[in-house]
Amino acid sequence: MADALSTSAVRRIYDAAAKRYDLQHALITLRSDQRGRRMVVELGVAEGDQVLDAGGGTGLTGMPAARKVGPQGRVTVFDLSESMLDEARAKAEREGLAGRMEFTVGDMLALPYRDASFDAVLSTYSLCPLYDPAKGALELYRVLKPGKLLAAAHSTVPAQPLVKLLADGVEGVVSRLHWLSLACRPVEVLPALLAAGAKLVSSRHIGVPLWPFLVFVVRKPA
Repeated sequence: MADALSTSAVRRIYDAAAKRYDLQHALITLRSDQRGRRMVVELGVAEGDQVLDAGGGTGLTGMPAARKVGPQGRVTVFDLSESMLDEARAKAEREGLAGRMEFTVGDMLALPYRDASFDAVLSTYSLCPLYDPAKGALELYRVLKPGKLLAAAHSTVPAQPLVKLLADGVEGVVSRLHWLSLACRPVEVLPALLAAGAKLVSSRHIGVPLWPFLVFVVRKPA
């Protein structure tokens, strides 16, 4: 498995990738990334919610979430890269959604929000680059209100041993090409959330066999 990079290194990678990110991520994942984003919004967001889209990047998840929350809701797109957020801001302006969205730069491992601040917390492919993904997931859980939902999609390990062996070999090459891998790697965060008391609502594997994603939803007990 690829080694995790420092926060500053990840920021540089995404600053450089901002203009090409949407197309690159869609092509690499054969557009299964978009399916994961749709699932996270469909399963995790309700009308009127105050939503945190953590690691929201160019707004590919935050924009659909802003449409779903309606005029009474709000989506905070939080990301490490100002350049990624610049892309999200421009999209929001073009789509007439800027009034429902705000954009904040920061580190997912140290969210600048009080406990229980949001009705819904989303993470799509933003836990994968963190040097401590479980800690990042617990930060997302911390700012979620009791009784509400956290929905996430992230890279995971292939289930079949032979496919995993092949995937490990490919990842060993791709992980050295940071412009291509975007510092992503398979991670496991659900056990940490369940140990913290989260209740599993749903989980499903999607994507191509070599690069599967886990999409899950947990509820914070009231």
